[in-house]
Amino acid sequence: MARLSSINTNNRRQKMAQKFAARREKLKEIISNKEVSLDERIQATIKLSELPRNSSKIRFRNRCEVTGRPRAFYRKFRMSRIALRELGSLGLIPGLTKSSW
Repeated sequence: MARLSSINTNNRRQKMAQKFAARREKLKEIISNKEVSLDERIQATIKLSELPRNSSKIRFRNRCEVTGRPRAFYRKFRMSRIALRELGSLGLIPGLTKSSW
């Protein structure tokens, strides 16, 4: 099980990224638009840099829903390889069978 503080920090970052997503997208459109004047683009860059760092979606990490483990994460199941194997062996994941030979 991952540290609870790491899980909570990650959840805070994810909520903040969702909160500021529209604002960041709008500023990035202004910055990348070549038809807008240079002064407006610079102002948009400054406003973008003033936003909190944790509002970027790059800052949060995919974590296992069961254990909170940050590595070996399967997006399809939203869990780590260890939790996937345990639940799959118990038959709790529909359509998943453990291979053996």
